[in-house]
Amino acid sequence: MSEVLRVKNIEKYYGNKSNLTKAIDNISFSVQEGEFVGIMGASGSGKTTLLNCISTIDKVTAGNIMIQDQDITKLKGNHLNKFRSQELGFIFQDFNLLDTLTAYENIALALTIQKKNAKEIDERVKEMARKLGIVDILSKYPYQISGGQKQRVASARAMITEPKLVLADEPTGALDSKSARQLLENFEYLNKELKATILMVTHDAFTASYADRILFIKDGKIFNEIIKGEDSRKIFFEKIIEVVTLLGGELNDVI
Repeated sequence: MSEVLRVKNIEKYYGNKSNLTKAIDNISFSVQEGEFVGIMGASGSGKTTLLNCISTIDKVTAGNIMIQDQDITKLKGNHLNKFRSQELGFIFQDFNLLDTLTAYENIALALTIQKKNAKEIDERVKEMARKLGIVDILSKYPYQISGGQKQRVASARAMITEPKLVLADEPTGALDSKSARQLLENFEYLNKELKATILMVTHDAFTASYADRILFIKDGKIFNEIIKGEDSRKIFFEKIIEVVTLLGGELNDVI
């Protein structure tokens, strides 16, 4: 497997000299092609800041982030916009679908921006919709479909450009338990069948148990790491809970 992501000694500070906050404290890790990696931590641990830096939404104060040999900390302007649109896929807690566009148009938008021809767009949208089981809702608007369906549309939109890395921020946070389970099964499909490399931030141990590996963040540092390996998802879930317990009083913030 090739390395998709390498985070090297990154730090992130907020504020000024009189009131400086260190959100990320010298974090390093890598993600291999085809991995599904979860990031967990209590509110304020730095996990969302970490994801924002990897997603190019925020800039690091120090260190480097490499995505397939491209140092994204050095990209600016149009080069950064192009990289973000072509190489990264995003799945957000609140879906971020455009209400004035149908599900089909929301999924197709990224390809339209890339100036793909209409025939290719149509073929790719319908193929992705078939894989995620949303063909029957392509003509509907976001207000006409359920939360679980919205998140599958958002997943299709994230995958349609065949990105190097899919970044998911609390993807099950706005879903009921049934919709969350369906979405996580879709994530498994994206990862195992479509070979998507996924980096997911979550508070939820059940959601995290679908990943291959979990990084636990505490006070801006990597506190622990566990790997699923040959364990069943139930056993992996129990191991996640054990580590969360080690985080002490933050248990209720994490699961």
